[in-house]
Amino acid sequence: MINSLFLYSIACILFLIGLFGVLTRKNVIKILVSLSIMETAVNLFLIIVGYIKNGKAPILTRWDPHINIHTLNFVDPLPQALVLTAIVIGLGTTALALTIAIKLYEHYGTLDITKMGDKK
Repeated sequence: MINSLFLYSIACILFLIGLFGVLTRKNVIKILVSLSIMETAVNLFLIIVGYIKNGKAPILTRWDPHINIHTLNFVDPLPQALVLTAIVIGLGTTALALTIAIKLYEHYGTLDITKMGDKK
């Protein structure tokens, strides 16, 4: 089994790679790819936080008052729902950002952010 510290490290490294790309790249498309990498890192982090070893889906088929539900090792469905929602929202915002990048290219003739400031 992979150590959870290793997975947390991978998520942090992915986030730092994306942050490095956002801070150092001048091309709008490369900046958007870097933001997508950061988004993936956050989603991975949320999945790791919600992971429970040998966890079961929180579905009770019948109710028995003598069963303690806190000892059944249920998985929390909230992080999974948050990640699914974040993926859908990320897809929409990425599509919008790419549309804006196309409009920037049509207006300025370049995707380099340093050259966009020179042209009016």
